[in-house]
Amino acid sequence: MSANENRPVAIQVSGVKKMYRLGQIGGGTLQADLQSWWARVRGKEDPNTKIGEGERIKGQTFMALNGIDLTIYQGEAVGIIGSNGAGKSTLLKLLSKVTAPTEGEIDIYGRIASMLEVGTGFNGELTGRENVYMNGAILGMTKQEIDAKMEQIIEFSEVRDFIDTPVKRYSSGMFVKLAFSVAAHLDSEIMIMDEVLAVGDMAFQTKCLDKMREVATKEGRTVLYVSHNMNTIRRLCDRCIVLDKGKVVFQGDVEKAIERYISSTKEMNLVNEYSNVRERKDIDQSIIIKKTIFEKKEDYPIFYDDEKIELSIEYESTSAFDNLAFRWTIHSIDDLRAGMATTDCSIKVVPGINKTVLLVPTDWLAPGKYFVDLTAYTVDRYGNNQLHDVVNCAFTFEKIIHIDSNNKMQWHPNWWGFVMFPKIQIL
Repeated sequence: MSANENRPVAIQVSGVKKMYRLGQIGGGTLQADLQSWWARVRGKEDPNTKIGEGERIKGQTFMALNGIDLTIYQGEAVGIIGSNGAGKSTLLKLLSKVTAPTEGEIDIYGRIASMLEVGTGFNGELTGRENVYMNGAILGMTKQEIDAKMEQIIEFSEVRDFIDTPVKRYSSGMFVKLAFSVAAHLDSEIMIMDEVLAVGDMAFQTKCLDKMREVATKEGRTVLYVSHNMNTIRRLCDRCIVLDKGKVVFQGDVEKAIERYISSTKEMNLVNEYSNVRERKDIDQSIIIKKTIFEKKEDYPIFYDDEKIELSIEYESTSAFDNLAFRWTIHSIDDLRAGMATTDCSIKVVPGINKTVLLVPTDWLAPGKYFVDLTAYTVDRYGNNQLHDVVNCAFTFEKIIHIDSNNKMQWHPNWWGFVMFPKIQIL
């Protein structure tokens, strides 16, 4: 029996599905609506239905959630992660009773305070103070109970000077500050947060994370938190749930959940080929990176201890250069910048297809998975850089160290960073 199973249940989700009908609201024009109607009459596919992924779209329906089973215990801080469209926001809307499930049951034991988007639950015509009273009344609190919390709410929100101003005049940041303060201080047993803290300033985000951690650990309240920022998930959550295409694919340890999520979005391939399409406007693409290949590897790009990375880069040039360089911007697998490495600005290039082989040491790199943004650039005699091509997330690799009698510690990058300095000498 796990430690969580000794706690009372806060949320029980059993076999929940959420189906949306496509093409039923309107096509935007009378012609599109008539096309959709005529297709339905004939039993044909709607020509105005958007194309989606795999089996999530069946005929005229889209399965946003497709069989969710979850148990959330009181006092837990649970993270929910997944790619865009995985079903995270839909799940939180069901838990917040914004919409109802198509199938399955949701049992909630306690009152919920939720922030699903900026301004949720606020009336723009009312002042900040009046909205606090309204939210408290919705949660079943008396005026005396709200009065007792009012000063704490105002102080935490940092909007004291505007508390008696209609909230329709608030900026998005002010909205978030007051809304979070209300959710954190009024008497709800469950807090649900959907990425809204990304709107606030950095100092306030930190304060909010500390507050959420406090209400979970000290007050025994349940926190559900959706974010694409893996560091905030690490900092706040005891457990993490990974959603993919409307299903739970993992739930458990936070680090394992993050690894599962990241590994599904960034594959480790020996050969990586790139299209000619780049979104950046600050590159001239007189050199276009076409392909990278990890040489002398037979399965996966995994490198041990002091092993060097041998990588060949194939690229096409429209001109001759004698001052080309390549830059690696190395990121941890959850998108924290680990460092940067460059070649000399001395690579000679001819018009047409070129190939350069790079040998990169890894002895300075801590164990873990990494991805690299690859840049081709030249530097003129005045020191000015000209970017020719940038491939974001060009390739992924993993560094592993052998654990022996002299090295028994398992490395934790989120605690110690990504650079392994030489051992400290004892005199």
